Amino acid sequence: MRNQSILLNLLFTLLILFADSTVAAPVGVCYGRVASNLPPPSEVIDLIKSNGISRIRLFNDDPIGLKPFSGTGIELMIGVPNEILPTLANGTVSTSIEWLQTNILSNILPTQIRYLAVGNEVLLKDPFYSPYLVPAILNLYEALQTIGLSETIKLSSSHAASILSSSYPPSSGAFDPNVKPILLPLLQFLQTSGSPLMVNVYPFFSYINNPQYISLDYALFKSSTPDIDQNLAYTNMFDATVDAFVYAMEKEGFPGIPVVVTETGWPAAGGNAASAENALGYNGNIVKRTVNNVGTPKRPGTGIEVFLFDLFNENGKNGEEYERQFGIFGVDLTQVYDLKFN
Repeated sequence: MRNQSILLNLLFTLLILFADSTVAAPVGVCYGRVASNLPPPSEVIDLIKSNGISRIRLFNDDPIGLKPFSGTGIELMIGVPNEILPTLANGTVSTSIEWLQTNILSNILPTQIRYLAVGNEVLLKDPFYSPYLVPAILNLYEALQTIGLSETIKLSSSHAASILSSSYPPSSGAFDPNVKPILLPLLQFLQTSGSPLMVNVYPFFSYINNPQYISLDYALFKSSTPDIDQNLAYTNMFDATVDAFVYAMEKEGFPGIPVVVTETGWPAAGGNAASAENALGYNGNIVKRTVNNVGTPKRPGTGIEVFLFDLFNENGKNGEEYERQFGIFGVDLTQVYDLKFN
């Protein structure tokens, strides 16, 4: 069994290293709806399509946000809310099938569903639900197998970068020991099912929380002096964070799992370093690197699937003013800054 596991890990690694670099990794956008002034969904769909955005992340299964996408051809990542995890974990496979049919498949074509993100930042930010995470995913996976959709709809869970106890230099990347009892069974599932590790990466927060250690240029892809780690050159915080996750997975025996960045972005107003110029610089570099399959120093030439945060400003979000200023578009449907998505 050990030899078989080693061979499987090698296979996953080879698939990553020799993936077809002619196919651009997609750039998606998060469509957060914690706001009281959002445009009507029909206008939002037109905006998304007119800007060539082909993938959207929805944070929950609210039919008001989900149904309008049906038949549009836009691929979706749909969030399974944290509060539903106990029901799915403690129920039977039939419970999960019923939930999928009632809340997801009755509102959207299955061919448009790329991912179900089961829970969001559960492990450290909403730990009450942590014990339910993997059992809920396993029940949903068996449900998808039963209805013949497990090969096309991938299951994972989005995590904050804070599940890393060490992230600098990237080769020191390691998971917080407190989350390992949940995370390691999840990584085993991701490897077995061919699903990605989902992570939320915000160099903006890293910079404003640690300006004495992280330069604004390093956060904004402007650094001209690389950090050398394991003979790899790092010129930006995004690459360093993603590769810290890769190193952390390798340390736990999972070297081949791909990474999907389920949130990343930069606010255009509301605080230190929050400006339209910086937001355009950051998100513009993310788009260029993604569509050109730049990859990271650890996994060069392998484009990372990314979802930019956020489609609109969300005036209902708590916290500092910049938390409400991540929108790429205004609620009047005009761009806050001139970002191209392809």
